[in-house]
Amino acid sequence: MPALPISARVFLVLGACSAASSVALSAAAAHMPALQAASASLNMALAQQQLHAVGLLAVGLLLARLQSVWLTVAGVLMLLGTVLFCLNLYARLIWGWDAARIAVPWGGSAFILSWLSLALGAWLGNRRH
Repeated sequence: MPALPISARVFLVLGACSAASSVALSAAAAHMPALQAASASLNMALAQQQLHAVGLLAVGLLLARLQSVWLTVAGVLMLLGTVLFCLNLYARLIWGWDAARIAVPWGGSAFILSWLSLALGAWLGNRRH
């Protein structure tokens, strides 16, 4: 079996780490009363992180077969969305840090664009454009 391209390995590793950290945070939140009070926001952030962790795994698996700039863009946008949306909500809920609240909608937009990029990458395959 040939070695996976570095881009595929990067997104597979990051997707797996994102999934693991979302499960760990979910378990920790079950024991933190402050987070239990903010369960709707926390659950939304966890659900988005988990969904996009699976998306990163899909990007990695596709990149193992197809080389597409659109797939790479999809993975980068999923990571960006996770930071701007999920991490931002976690920082607000856990540490009370609210300075980057304005970034949350940008994270959601990155998530939307990531799935459209993934669709383009899957459709176009190994083509450059």
